[in-house]
Amino acid sequence: MLAKLASGSRVATKTLFELNISRILKDLLHGIPLPGMIDGNCDQVHEVLKLLNILLPTLGSNQDDQRRQILVNHPDLVQHFGFDILPTLIQVVNSGANTYVCYGCLSVINKLVYLSEPHMLVELLKDTKISSSLAGVFTLKDPHVLISALQIAEAVLQKLSDTFLNPFVKEGVFFAIDALITPEKGLDLTCPVQTSVQLSSESSQKSNEILRCLCYAFDTGQSPSSSEKESCKIEKDSVKNLAMEIGTKYFDSELNKSNKGMTIILQSLRTCSDALTDLVNLPLTYRDAYEEKLNCLVHQVMEKLNGRESISTFEFIESGIVNALVNYLSNGQYLRDKADELHDISSGIEKRFEAFTRLSLSLDDMPLSVLIQKLQCALSSVETFPVILSHLSKLRHSYATVPYGRCIKYPCLKVRFVKAEGETNLIDYTEDIMTVDPFSTMDTIGGFLWSKVSTKKDEHSRQSARSMRRKSSFRSRPDQVNIPEMQEAKGIFAAEEALRQTTSVEMTSLDEPDVDSVEQERHFSSEADSDMKTQIEGSETTSNFASGSRKSMINGHQPKSFSSEDSSLKLVFYLEERQLDQGLTLYQAILREKTRAGLGSFSNEKLWSQVYTLTYKTASNHEQNTQGSSVLDKVGRCEQRFPLFSTIVLSELSCDVEKSSPTYNIVFLLKSLEAMNRFKFHLIARERMNAFAEGKVNGLDSLKVGIFSSIPKSEFLNGKLTGKLEQQLRDRLAVSIGGLPSWCNQLMGSCPFLFSFEARYKYFHLALFGSSFYNNDNITSNSGPPNDRRSNFSILPRKKVLVCRNQILDSATKVMDRYASYKVAIEVEYEEEVGTGLGPTLEFYTLVSHALQESGLGMWREDNKSSKDEDNGTVVSRFGLFPRPWCSTLETSNGVQFSEVIKMFVLLGQVVAKALQDGRVMDISFSRAFYKLMLGQELGIYDIPSFDPELGRILIEFQALVSRKRFLDSVGGETSASMVDTCYYGTRIEDLCVVFTLPGYPDYLLSADADDKMVNMFNLEEYVSLVLDATLNAGILRQVEAFRSGFNQVFPIKYLQIFTEEELERLLCGERDSWDFNELLEKIKFDHGYTASSPPIINLLEILRQFNHEQRRAFLQFTTGAPHLPLGGLAALNPKLTIVRKHCSKWVDEDLPSVMTCANYLKLPPYSSKERMKEKLLYAITEGQGSFHLS
Repeated sequence: MLAKLASGSRVATKTLFELNISRILKDLLHGIPLPGMIDGNCDQVHEVLKLLNILLPTLGSNQDDQRRQILVNHPDLVQHFGFDILPTLIQVVNSGANTYVCYGCLSVINKLVYLSEPHMLVELLKDTKISSSLAGVFTLKDPHVLISALQIAEAVLQKLSDTFLNPFVKEGVFFAIDALITPEKGLDLTCPVQTSVQLSSESSQKSNEILRCLCYAFDTGQSPSSSEKESCKIEKDSVKNLAMEIGTKYFDSELNKSNKGMTIILQSLRTCSDALTDLVNLPLTYRDAYEEKLNCLVHQVMEKLNGRESISTFEFIESGIVNALVNYLSNGQYLRDKADELHDISSGIEKRFEAFTRLSLSLDDMPLSVLIQKLQCALSSVETFPVILSHLSKLRHSYATVPYGRCIKYPCLKVRFVKAEGETNLIDYTEDIMTVDPFSTMDTIGGFLWSKVSTKKDEHSRQSARSMRRKSSFRSRPDQVNIPEMQEAKGIFAAEEALRQTTSVEMTSLDEPDVDSVEQERHFSSEADSDMKTQIEGSETTSNFASGSRKSMINGHQPKSFSSEDSSLKLVFYLEERQLDQGLTLYQAILREKTRAGLGSFSNEKLWSQVYTLTYKTASNHEQNTQGSSVLDKVGRCEQRFPLFSTIVLSELSCDVEKSSPTYNIVFLLKSLEAMNRFKFHLIARERMNAFAEGKVNGLDSLKVGIFSSIPKSEFLNGKLTGKLEQQLRDRLAVSIGGLPSWCNQLMGSCPFLFSFEARYKYFHLALFGSSFYNNDNITSNSGPPNDRRSNFSILPRKKVLVCRNQILDSATKVMDRYASYKVAIEVEYEEEVGTGLGPTLEFYTLVSHALQESGLGMWREDNKSSKDEDNGTVVSRFGLFPRPWCSTLETSNGVQFSEVIKMFVLLGQVVAKALQDGRVMDISFSRAFYKLMLGQELGIYDIPSFDPELGRILIEFQALVSRKRFLDSVGGETSASMVDTCYYGTRIEDLCVVFTLPGYPDYLLSADADDKMVNMFNLEEYVSLVLDATLNAGILRQVEAFRSGFNQVFPIKYLQIFTEEELERLLCGERDSWDFNELLEKIKFDHGYTASSPPIINLLEILRQFNHEQRRAFLQFTTGAPHLPLGGLAALNPKLTIVRKHCSKWVDEDLPSVMTCANYLKLPPYSSKERMKEKLLYAITEGQGSFHLS
């Protein structure tokens, strides 16, 4: 309405300016979440941009003379308008807006620059970073956007040439303009590319199918005719001609330089990077002689990055610093296929990381922090990961002939299969156009087609194919779709839909068989617990516990009914002469090819109505090998044998980005630095051990690592990529039908640190619940993790169970055996108690947590840093729980059967996974090392101090002596001096009387002749190795396998790998800090007779402030059912913790407080004094535990 009013009335335009409409529009834009603001999917964005363009006169148009005259006569209106709008518009442009939104913003900026006087323009552009913004815009290919950007650059230079000429050179604007002038550097402008967010069909429909040509997108006149829509006002060479005109007029001196566009700081950085690269690329035999010079060059580079002269993002990228540092850290092995020589090169790579860590510590981490910030800016500048929104207005059922022949809840894609020319081993496919499930992998489609086109026509293959279809029709449902990585979770729980239909909550007795219909669709076989073959091998850990159809769905493999020839690998497919990735779904493969081809905007109807011609051929050996063979595969086979950083450097990032692109190199360096920051303690400790071994430092005390600072994890987070992921996750339809671009899964798998915890938490929930998560409006919240502990509870169907409080482990085992593999939320009621709901359920997880920590179970280490709680017999450890080692030949120890230990670890895995799935809080303190095992990470000698500092210190010192002896042997043989150097604090190893048994576990024999074997200097290395193996590997492997077995029955444990150990602890155990005293009034609700100023409430808050840690735990247990607050603290309790006045008999001081834990509801009598209140409250929270009768 305002746009129409302003376009038709000069007075209305002036009035709107005088009413400060710009402030209103600014507030309106700020009220829209940034991802929603930049995607063009919001009507408000379109209307705001349209109104802004109408308020400012069109450039070069005589129709707007009166509107232009108003602003010329009142420059203060333009200035106020610019101050309000300009920063927000530039922020939108910098955030990766799509072509439509970007063009709309640039049109307004262009008009503001044109209308502003030079002195006003200086103030408007002072803090906007217009130079770097324009440099980023010039990377787009749309000629409309480029013309607008060039016009802005020309207007700025025309008015403020002296001020902005140098910044334009420094920020890369000149370089971009020169690329448009020079044909060999120029961009292909014939097909606009969409590298960020695309318009969804729904948005396009609401805005009457936004005009095909941007020339008319914000036209203030009448709507053009259909013929005008087809024509573009921009002539063929307009971009090049305007760029040439600007270059000749303003950058003539730069164009004539041999090193045009090269600032002094850029030349200096490039010189350093070239010198560093040259030294690193020297042959290994010469490189050691230049080690000191190498370190000096790195030191010089880091100092330049933190120097007085600022370095722009353009200068940083063009300097080659990123490539030089990656090459340095990899010791010259970056992206080289040297897998067969890992033994020779891993040592050099580890030394590089140690030296770089030492350098960062000597510079107080500041230059490293600056480097990370510049890498983040560079990544935001060069990345072109697309956000692909849904192209489907609504879901509709259809019948997919390929590959299973079944009805699905979404449309099919139409495909014509054509045999490749020259293919002699296959026959033509006789059918014409087939309807294909869009979310079947190319592997699956190939398996279907093989039996149709293979010349072998082997009956066994055909029977296998028919068997597969029969099994698929029983196992699979329309919502079971094969989407790579975590998206596969969306369809793997077949029971979900059936259970959701149940509106009532049914009570199940654990002593009777459950005949619920979901039993027919159980995803785990009864043999799951016995199939313990998990390999704990770094981040790529796989598990074989989950058998049957669920396992095949998760891994994207064909069911076992397929022939052993693995027929799906015999066919490869091509779309428009480009080979498709066999691991992608057909839908993802098509989106990827359209994005690569620059077809960013393709209509809803065309996507689903178009017939796609897929060419098939027999895969050659090379094509089969390239599907899954890489340096990473070779590295994976020796992951256990080689150090962490060698594995990182010699691996390849799992993403579609070309390895030669700046984006790949930047992400790779960020990944290396993040790992270095995470394992800084290991690097420092190892560097000191090496220094001791080489005699550079004396005394074992030099091995101690003091307190050091690390780079905050938040600095590794990329805001732009997080925004893109959040926007992608907000598109419900795209997510529910599996439309996430491949980069989301790839970067989340290889570089999760790039995304915020909130975004990763939403992604995790998507993996667990698929479209169910969206049906409950959880994804639209900007707060990240849901504040309601019961949010998961509302997603899942409920199953009420009756348990025995006095036999909690037996009851828990029965509950988990029955429901672990079901997508149901457990609701607990105790025998002979009246309470039910959230409170008793939370207490159930607390009771199970405590029971699993009992010392008599033989599950956990009980060393000198742990003690038994005499009151309840549980193991308490300052450093967290870690599995007790069990010798493979030992079946019983101290009356505990190892078979029972295994059962308890299976139960622990089930309970932990179920708590994470249902959003429950557990009261158990695992060590950081055990969380690492959950996340599939390897443990080493430097992890032992995290759960047993004394043992860890001794082993590190022993290992240092071993390294010292090895060094001395290599340089000179045994002397009296060397014997002193290998003594343990002045005592010979032989005199320590150490035997070959595991410290703290005398029944754990480290070798067959342990009784007669003493540790000496010659077998010390063997002793350390055996202790490490018993403590971190062989002695706990079966327990960890059992834990993972139980966990995988609920959901794949690999989903946790996107979190850190600290984040996983918060997810499982909630917030350790009970509450923030300053926020008690804000986070607690007072009602029914009480207010914040009521005397009893004031007394209560004072009492809560005085409580010690155990009293706070007891209070939370009493009021909420759990001794810890959920993730988010008091603010996350939903409903809020509410305190109301309890109506009592006439003897108020004799009554006790009572609670309703399901509602976090405390009924507090108005006691006569603070002392009386504290006495009664303490009595209630201590004696009132263990039953649900108090209410």
